[in-house]
Amino acid sequence: TKRPPASRHHPNETLPKHTKRRTMVFYFKSRCGEFTMYMGKDKYENEDLIKYGLPEDCWFHVDDLSSAHVYLRLKPGMNMDDIPEDALLDCASLVKANSIAGCKKTSVYVV
Repeated sequence: TKRPPASRHHPNETLPKHTKRRTMVFYFKSRCGEFTMYMGKDKYENEDLIKYGLPEDCWFHVDDLSSAHVYLRLKPGMNMDDIPEDALLDCASLVKANSIAGCKKTSVYVV
């Protein structure tokens, strides 16, 4: 299935007006269309995700390798056990594809 191009967006729409936005992170819709995934492409965007992430965000990263950070925005009342397999695979695929070393490996561990 062909995916739409990624969009640039800040993960937290409720920033104070005086806040400077140094970078904007990518965001994607999950294949099932129910979730938004936010991705930082470099250490600055990853820091923004950490800084502006919400308690309902579930974080994904390639274990023991440098990679993009991906946050899956959960719906109110959801926990990690409620995440559909398609959304988990979307997040895992994004962090693996956006890891310099991880994208060259046949498999990686995602935390």
